[in-house]
Amino acid sequence: MALVGESGSGKSVTSMAIMRLLKMPPAIANTGSIIFSEPNLPRINLLNANEKSLQKIRGKKIAMIFQEPMSALNPLQRVGQQVAEVMYQHTAFTKKEIDQKIIALFTKIQLPNPETIGKKYPHELSGGQKQRVVIAMALSCKPQLIICDEPTTALDVTVQHEILTLLKQLQISENLSILFISHDLNVIAQIAHQIVVMYQGEIVETGEAKQVLNAPTHAYTKALLQCRPGNHPAKTLLPTVTDFLNPNAADIALRKSFVPKLPLPEKLISLVNLKVVFGGEKKWFGTAKNIFTAVNNVSFNIFKGEIVGLVGESGCGKTTIGRTIMGLNNLTAGNIIWHGEAAKNNIKSLQWQMVFQDPFAALNPKINIGNTIAEGIYVNKLASRNEALAIAKSWLQKVNLDAGHISRYPHEFSGGQRQRIVISRALALSPQFIICDESVSALDVSVQSQILNILLKLKNELGFSILFISHDMAVIQHICDRVLVMRKGQIVEEGNAQEIYNNPKEAYTKGLIAAIPRAV
Repeated sequence: MALVGESGSGKSVTSMAIMRLLKMPPAIANTGSIIFSEPNLPRINLLNANEKSLQKIRGKKIAMIFQEPMSALNPLQRVGQQVAEVMYQHTAFTKKEIDQKIIALFTKIQLPNPETIGKKYPHELSGGQKQRVVIAMALSCKPQLIICDEPTTALDVTVQHEILTLLKQLQISENLSILFISHDLNVIAQIAHQIVVMYQGEIVETGEAKQVLNAPTHAYTKALLQCRPGNHPAKTLLPTVTDFLNPNAADIALRKSFVPKLPLPEKLISLVNLKVVFGGEKKWFGTAKNIFTAVNNVSFNIFKGEIVGLVGESGCGKTTIGRTIMGLNNLTAGNIIWHGEAAKNNIKSLQWQMVFQDPFAALNPKINIGNTIAEGIYVNKLASRNEALAIAKSWLQKVNLDAGHISRYPHEFSGGQRQRIVISRALALSPQFIICDESVSALDVSVQSQILNILLKLKNELGFSILFISHDMAVIQHICDRVLVMRKGQIVEEGNAQEIYNNPKEAYTKGLIAAIPRAV
């Protein structure tokens, strides 16, 4: 059963209510009922169950897989210990039996080296591996129901495909029931038998997956399906859910097209034989061990007014390139050429700005958004403090936020609104070049459309260039002029965005595109 809807529609709150993880304050489920049925046992209303009863149910009979595996895992404990902890709590197995069952679980969920990987800490695993560990924890006591809350949102398409395939296989082999929560209808199509659509805290449509995806009856469901980038020509303004709930607005949005400009002869920034190596610990005689080459001999150009997509699986080196350009990583070899001159990687140019993946982590929770946007302006003496705050207000309006909210703090905004604040902070310094690092990967389809529209409009108005880092080929194809495909620290294919998307040449690129989930 899939539970689908935009951020804030009530999906996660529903799942937390089932697990009785909502507490007062700020929220409590106090009306209705949540009935849990087991074979040959009395039915239980979870809303009336006491804490002792709930402790016997959570983890053993109903388990949960959270969206962010790094947050769901204890960074101070080895992953094997964390899976064992659940089994110690709910089973009578001996330590030896639990160790054997953990190895069997890790084998079943296709973790590499299942006999030894349990000794590693979460930070030593990739995102996909951490998510598999969380799945192992959920499966460890053979529950009847697993709640998956956005378990693949931040994963690249190939890892996402592996996790979805694994969940489907386990659902059949273990006879599991799964409540799969997502805002991505393409992902839902790969796994669900039934779909429940939520909007503003209410269910607006239910039905078999094929029926809901191919012949939706509610306007909101139709809007969710229509907002995806793959449904519209590249460089067009994407409609949002609000647009489709107002058909005339959708017609206007679809007619507004940004024709991509040809790159000007002037190169804005060039990477020449860039190499980034992360060294490990030192041996007794001073030689480094555990050396990892994240970026290996990469060269490419970005022209004025151009959007270049950088795509590839997690760990391929995309973010490392972005952080190295910004001076957040030291380059090992090669050069970064800015306007024809070498740029030292320890000099932070005001002309380069970055929009990070997680807008909440990128904002200081103790500073209101007015000062957040204005800070770079007055610290660099581009304007007085009052003038900087006035500029901050104008930028809030440009990204479709209320200028009157300038005194609010980050926690008072939704994820999409926070991302717009981060974008306005980056653009307030009038940069010529912006790096967007997975800046829309965790956003629902309607908010994603809003952010992409804002970037397209402001880019065409102000003429800056963008390096758009993403694992989402559909988004890359829609917004970018050219695409660079990375694998294991190297560029394996590059070319026009439409040509790469529709006619890839490299087997690796074909695999990335083939792994994209499709709703219909």
